[in-house]
Amino acid sequence: MHISNRQLFLHHQAQTTRFPLLLEFEKAEGIYLIDTLGKKYIDLISGISVSSLGHANQTVNNAIKEQVDKYMHLMVYGEYVQAPQVQLAKLLTSLLPEWLNCVYLVNSGSEATDGALKLAKRVTGRSEIVAFKHAYHGSSHAALSLNSEEYYKNTFRPLLPDIRFLTNGNHDELKNITDKTACVLIEVVRGEAGYIPTDEAFLKAIRKQCDDHCVLLIFDEIQTGMGRTGKMFAFEHSGVVPDILLLGKALGAGMPIGAFVAKHEMMMTLAENPMLGHITTFGGHPVIAAAAHAGIQELLSHNWIQEIAQKEALFRKLLVHHAIKSIEGKGLMLSLEFESFEFTKTLIDACIADGLITDWFLFATNRLRIAPPLIITEQQIEDACLIILSNIKKLT
Repeated sequence: MHISNRQLFLHHQAQTTRFPLLLEFEKAEGIYLIDTLGKKYIDLISGISVSSLGHANQTVNNAIKEQVDKYMHLMVYGEYVQAPQVQLAKLLTSLLPEWLNCVYLVNSGSEATDGALKLAKRVTGRSEIVAFKHAYHGSSHAALSLNSEEYYKNTFRPLLPDIRFLTNGNHDELKNITDKTACVLIEVVRGEAGYIPTDEAFLKAIRKQCDDHCVLLIFDEIQTGMGRTGKMFAFEHSGVVPDILLLGKALGAGMPIGAFVAKHEMMMTLAENPMLGHITTFGGHPVIAAAAHAGIQELLSHNWIQEIAQKEALFRKLLVHHAIKSIEGKGLMLSLEFESFEFTKTLIDACIADGLITDWFLFATNRLRIAPPLIITEQQIEDACLIILSNIKKLT
C-alpha cells in the first residue's frame, strides 16, 4: 500500500499545531509556490520574511553549487579560516556603522538572540535584561524568556530570571533601565505585534537612557534586516545605532542563518574567562555563508530596496475597504487589521484557496500579514490585492 507524503508528515514529523495547513509544494520560483498538482500560489509572506529575493534565485543557487564542490563542513565555527565566512562578515560589516565591525555567525535568529544575551552579560557583568511586551525574539529557552505572554512560556518554566518587561512607546517606563540592567532588547518594527514600527523618538530616548547607565542596546532586526523596510537595516530610518545587532531570516537568502554583530573588542570577551564562551558547530556553514554573501550582492546590484517605498504605497492605495480597519507597517512589512481573528482566519483560508499565501500574527490575531519577496512587481501586487479584496467582499 502506498503511503502519501502527507500521511508520513503527520506520523513521523513533529508538529507545531494540531491543524497544519498540509499544503504540499514541489517547486518554488520567483514569488510563486507550485503544489504537486501544478497550482501556483503567490507567496505573500516569503516564508515569514525569509525569501526576500524570491525563490530559486539563480545567483544564489550558483553560489551554493560552487561552494558545495569546494567543501562543506570542516570544523566548528571560529577555528579555521574559511573564505565564505570571512567574505560574508567583511561584506556585512561594510554596510554597517564602524563600531558594528565584528560578526558572530550562528544558525538562526533564536541563536542570535541567545548569543547576544550572553555577550551583554559578559561585557557588563550584570544580569537584568529589559525586553518589551508583545515582542518575539525566538523560541529557544533564552529567547522564550523574553516573551511577555504566559500562554507561550508558562509550560516551560523555569526560564531565565531577571527579565523586566516594558511597554513599547511608554517613555515613563524607561526609568526602569538602570545601573542594574545589562541590556535592552527591542524590535525596530514589532514583528508579531502586527508590524508596528517603534517610534523614532522612543528609540532615541532608549539610546540615551542606555548611554546614561552604561547599558547595551540590542536591536532585533532578524525580520527587518536586509532591505525589507526600504533601508538595508531598519535602524537607518531613525539614525539610532545599537550596540549589538541581531540578524537572521533574509540574511541567508533562503538558507538557515543568524548573526549577532557588535564591536570587535566586545566580541573578544567571549574568547576568554571562559575560553569558548560561545561556540557553535554549524554556525557560518560555508555553503550557507556563500549563499548569504551572494544574496547581499544581489540586493546591492538591483534597485529592489529603492523601489520598496513605491511598492508599499501601491499596497496602501489598492487595499481600501470598509472591513480593513487600518494598515500598519513599514516598507514591504505590512498588516491589515480586521474586526476579529475569526474574520481574519476565514479570509486567510479563502485567499489560500484562491492561490495566495498569507498568515496572521501571534500577538495580533486579527491582522493579516503582507511580507512578499522584495522582487514582487507592481502587476503582481495588483494581482495579490485583487485576490484579497475579492475575498473580503465575499465575506462582508
